[in-house]
Amino acid sequence: MPLLEPKPGALRPHSVRGPSPDRVPEWRAGGTPEPLRSELIELLGAQKVLWKLSDLVRYASDASPYRFVPQVVVVAEDIDDVSAVLSYAHGRGREVVFRAAGTSLNGQAQGEDILVDVRRHWAGIEVLEGGRRARIRPGTTVARANAALVRHGRVLGPDPASAIACTLGGVVANNASGMTAGTMRNAYRTLSSLTFVLPGGTVVDTADPLADEELARAEPALCRGLMEIKREIEADPELVARIRAKYEIKNTTGYRLDAYLDGTTPVEILRGLMVGSEGTLGFLAELVFDTLALDRERTTALLFFPSLPAAAAAVPLFTAAGALAVEVMDGNTLRASVRVAGVPADWAGLPKDTTALLVEFRAPDEAGRAEHERRAAEVLAGLDLVAPVPSVTNAFTRDPGTIDGYWKARKAFVTAVGGARAQGTTLITEDFAVPPSRLAEACEALLALQAEHGFDAAVAGHAAHGNLHFLLAFDASRPADVERYAAFMDAFCRLTVERFDGSLKAEHSTGRNMAPYLELEWGPRATELMWRTKAVVDPDGLLAPRILLDRDPQAHLRGLKTIPRVEAVADPCIECGFCEPTCPSKDLTTTPRQRIVLRREVMRQQPGSQVLDGLLESYGYDAVDTCAGDSTCMLACPVGIDTGALVRDFRHRRHGPREERAAELAARRFAAVEGAARLAVAAADRVTGLVGDRLPAAVAGAVRRAVRPDLVPQWLPQLPGAAARRAPATRRVGAAAVYYPACVNRIFGGPDDPSDVSLQEAVVAVSERAGKPVWIPGDTAGTCCATIWHSKGYEAGNRVMANRIVEAAWGWTAGGRLPLVVDASSCTLGLAREVVPYLTDDNRALHAELRVVDSVVWAAQELLPHLTIRRTVGSAVLHPTCSMRHLGVEAQLLAVAGACAREVVVPEDLGCCAFAGDRGMLHPELTASATAREAAEVTSRAFDAHLSANRMCEVGMDRATGRSYRSVLLELERATRP
Repeated sequence: MPLLEPKPGALRPHSVRGPSPDRVPEWRAGGTPEPLRSELIELLGAQKVLWKLSDLVRYASDASPYRFVPQVVVVAEDIDDVSAVLSYAHGRGREVVFRAAGTSLNGQAQGEDILVDVRRHWAGIEVLEGGRRARIRPGTTVARANAALVRHGRVLGPDPASAIACTLGGVVANNASGMTAGTMRNAYRTLSSLTFVLPGGTVVDTADPLADEELARAEPALCRGLMEIKREIEADPELVARIRAKYEIKNTTGYRLDAYLDGTTPVEILRGLMVGSEGTLGFLAELVFDTLALDRERTTALLFFPSLPAAAAAVPLFTAAGALAVEVMDGNTLRASVRVAGVPADWAGLPKDTTALLVEFRAPDEAGRAEHERRAAEVLAGLDLVAPVPSVTNAFTRDPGTIDGYWKARKAFVTAVGGARAQGTTLITEDFAVPPSRLAEACEALLALQAEHGFDAAVAGHAAHGNLHFLLAFDASRPADVERYAAFMDAFCRLTVERFDGSLKAEHSTGRNMAPYLELEWGPRATELMWRTKAVVDPDGLLAPRILLDRDPQAHLRGLKTIPRVEAVADPCIECGFCEPTCPSKDLTTTPRQRIVLRREVMRQQPGSQVLDGLLESYGYDAVDTCAGDSTCMLACPVGIDTGALVRDFRHRRHGPREERAAELAARRFAAVEGAARLAVAAADRVTGLVGDRLPAAVAGAVRRAVRPDLVPQWLPQLPGAAARRAPATRRVGAAAVYYPACVNRIFGGPDDPSDVSLQEAVVAVSERAGKPVWIPGDTAGTCCATIWHSKGYEAGNRVMANRIVEAAWGWTAGGRLPLVVDASSCTLGLAREVVPYLTDDNRALHAELRVVDSVVWAAQELLPHLTIRRTVGSAVLHPTCSMRHLGVEAQLLAVAGACAREVVVPEDLGCCAFAGDRGMLHPELTASATAREAAEVTSRAFDAHLSANRMCEVGMDRATGRSYRSVLLELERATRP
């Protein structure tokens, strides 16, 4: 047994509110049942079949109010895998649901049988024709695709608020549109062609001139059935008129019946039907979009009105003036948005009925923008606006920072309001459209209906297109609350259809919560044609049953998930999935959302259940050990949930008293620890030079087994040698700053390049050349930014080191009169922010006087203006670190690199390297997984320099790419060397 084994049962909840009515039952404790498990493993391979209970539970939730636990999860790598699963399901009478990002709001990404993950291996974009078109794989996020297009001055038409997380496969499958797409820039209108796999396994590329001929041979009954439905529709002028009228406003309810009118052949009809089909007709394997021009010149305003109807009345005025986007946010939305970073705090005091319009005009050039501003001013002059709090300006602006802040608040609608909901409540997101001319009337009716049923919903939406979203929260564990929600839904659907002839779903697609109301909106004739369409394309009902079509009038009340309380830092989570693309472990174990989903299932269970025991057994590695703790999830989360903090708390709970004491002792005697570590690295480096890596690896392995594998790092061949024992000579007198070399740079040396100086020598040299000399204190040994203890959850050791370094820094900087320059971005973050909660009151006061400056910021702002660049390299690729993102200093890294290289590239697939101090040595598989896409992009071409700003991140990227990464300050020293 390891010396410092984790404390058993540490993550078991102290108080369990369960058992919850929707808990996973005991008979599911074994995970995927036989023979399903073994048959799929034999068919696809063990690495593609997720069968553990914890895997099934983490895939059971999406951004919707529903929860369905699949029988098995298949991680498909290619079309062959998809076809194999479909064939297997046909032969066994099973059902298949495809899932990509899981940002859908109506349960479309959940299945009760075979769930196929089509995100992990399905990312990629090929820009065509100078950006006018793009071939995109379905697991690619909208944001990633647009990042590739923006350099060509192009952009995709659909622009959903969840662009950082939602994938293009889901966008097409739901015909999601967003703020500006309306009815003419959505996927249905801008999708040039697609490749899809039909339920029978037939692969169709709609761009292939022979596609119809090949489809007729492979699926003759399907082709006949589609053409028969087309003839029936075209023979009914009243039905044709009804279909055309339904799509004059935004509508994603049911199948796109206008596909039968717009398409002339079976392939053309299928191309249209697949848009908005929610995975019920086939798998979308590849998408080709016609892109749109990116008009870069913007003028934008956030305008405040006394009420929602008053704001709605102004919408057609701005639309007529040429506004591309007119977004509405009601008082509940605005007040909830104060949780979003950068939103004015005084919005919390806005009157209840206050409503804002976010209005944006875009133009290709300055003349166009000036004309938009003239028209906007004319509209503005006739409005009765209010300014109930000081931050309100009610003016148009060109400032990009202000504009981005407005959009950040708008896009956070679902998550911000959801995060502010009452504890334990389930969030419902509804999405409907009415003719834009009747928007004000619809707003009044909606508010009255909500009040009648006891809801105080938040309302926002794409007002220019008559498309509103509103959020309701209720407790799904209370039958009375479910009944209240059901009564409201019935009344709301009747109101939308019977009074406004509106769309029950405008852009979120039908989903589980609107399927029972399909006939109410479309009528029996059109609805029956949709059922026939499903029968023609998927006669066995193989794909996504009960998601778009369901004859059960109570279907929308089935599978509603309870939200048991978890730790306070994570409790506001609405499981939206915005955090997932940035998570380093997303393709290895779990994501932040999944860590919280699993924790909630733990809380649903009763003590002693096998399900509870199984979840806790898996949670240690899947959720805690393989979390990089970089907290970039907090940056992606609109309400700032820091799952890294949750995991650090879990790590702390797992520590036994002996382990905590050992960590505290290491902090108190860190000078000896630091010296021993440097000697060990030097010794290992010498031994490796003589006998190779096998001996150091064997010694490290033995120590890991004796102490604990998650505490003692593995030996990695890419580890650098030891740093010099002594720092470069510097003088305190005349110093412009105090230079604090991080302990990692006092232990490990730089790249093995004889032309390089050490990092410490480089910082000293470039500062001297710029006339800003720095001083390195002589007593830095034994001090640290405390990140070592902080990241592992060692509170006592963290407290010791945090107070020690602040007291030392106070003395070094003469009470904060000199800036403290730190040469590792993670250490800058630790010293600037992370130590604060662990300081004594006195030391917190000292810390407030310190000026902690990252060395890259020091170089960009204080040194570059005074340096002469004598030589540059042709190209450099950058790896901005997670800490730099937290600090907001990526621009400074780009500035320094730009001075040293004629071409600077930041990978579009940039992510956290997950080396995280020593995490990459504890779990090398984590770094390998986290860096795979970035490494592929970096190694696809040659660069003259590979630059970053943190030694261990550089080691991680060395390991991932086989290229030698170095500090950008080493490159700056070389560029300015006389």
